[in-house]
Amino acid sequence: MGKILVVNPNSSAVVTAGIAEALRPFGDHFEVTDLPEGPATIATEEDVARAAIGFAELAQTRPDALAFVTACFSDPGLDLARSLVPQPVIGVQEAGILAALGQADLFGIIALSARSIPRHRRRMRMMGVLDRLAGELPLPDVSAEDSGRDEALYAHLLSLATQLGEMGAGAVVLGCAGMGPVRARLEADTGLAIIDPVTAAGGMAMARVIDHLPVAGARA
Repeated sequence: MGKILVVNPNSSAVVTAGIAEALRPFGDHFEVTDLPEGPATIATEEDVARAAIGFAELAQTRPDALAFVTACFSDPGLDLARSLVPQPVIGVQEAGILAALGQADLFGIIALSARSIPRHRRRMRMMGVLDRLAGELPLPDVSAEDSGRDEALYAHLLSLATQLGEMGAGAVVLGCAGMGPVRARLEADTGLAIIDPVTAAGGMAMARVIDHLPVAGARA
C-alpha cells in the first residue's frame, strides 16, 4: 500500500523534521519531504508561485501516493495539483480551518507575517468561512523555523493568541507548519483550542489510508 506524501514546500530541513515529528502519532502512513530548491521560508507571492509549481510537479511523479499534503499555510499548489493528479490533495490551511470550525463558533489565525494575511483571506473567501473568522494577527516577519522554536518569540505568540481569544475566537489556528512545537504549551497557557494545521491535514489524509485497509474476513 502506498503512503501519503507530505511536502514541505520550502527548503528548511528543520521544519521538515518537525512536520514528520508532528505526524508520528499517526503511524507509518506518511512520507515527508521538502523542496530543496525552495526558499527557506515562503513569504512573498513569488515564493508561493514557485512552491506551487514545485509541489504540483512532484505530485505528478508519484502515482504511488495515496494522497498529497502541501504543508505550508498558504496552501501553495493546492488547486494546481488538484487539477493534475487523481489522488486527493489536502492543504494545511484548509484542514486547519475546518478542524477549528469543528471546535468553536469563531476561530482566529496567527500568521507568520502581515504579508501572508491577504493570501490567507483569499483562501478563506473561497472556502466561504470569513464570517466565522474572529481575526488574524501576525508575527513580525519571522522565519518558519523560528516561529515554533525561538523561545524569545513565545511571549509574542502567547500575546497574539490571547488577543484572538478576546476578539471572540474559541479556536486558534497556527498559521505556519513550523509553529507546531508550541501547540500544546500555547493551549495550556490560553485555555483555547490551538490547532496545528499539519496534524489537522494528517487526520484528514488518514481517511484515505483507512479506505485502503483490508476488510477483516474479506477474500483477497
